[in-house]
Amino acid sequence: MLISTAVPASLANLNMSNVKKPTQQTAVQMRRNKLSKQLWEQVQLATALASGGSFAPIRVRTVKDKLTGERKTVDQPKRVKPWWFTVEVGTLCLQLRYGVQGLEIGKGKNTITLASKDQLVDTLNLVKQAAEHGELDKQLETTATVSSSRFIK
Repeated sequence: MLISTAVPASLANLNMSNVKKPTQQTAVQMRRNKLSKQLWEQVQLATALASGGSFAPIRVRTVKDKLTGERKTVDQPKRVKPWWFTVEVGTLCLQLRYGVQGLEIGKGKNTITLASKDQLVDTLNLVKQAAEHGELDKQLETTATVSSSRFIK
């Protein structure tokens, strides 16, 4: 229950409204967030490999102890597979993925060809920005629809 009171003078210049926070995200926003998170992991992996290090984010898992039968939470490293590969010619190819599906960027095109590994992090960041601004929503929807159709029988 909201109690109506006069607005303090120090807050009178603020733009006020009566908007409620949404309780759920839209499917489009969830897809954007998922792809953005995956691209962030790829950027971190590419940066770590370029500097000679490794990247393994920690994931919390619940496991059952075989002896006692007790469930406990354990931190385990998450395996992140790189989305890029080198072809015979020596060029680097980046294949975007949404979950386990390849993401079709253009009509019939699912890879980005790069001249060198130096362009990899910049390209991943560019794709991440495009995904966050909604430029890949149509491709994400198509891929999500194809993936979900496998489960409905």
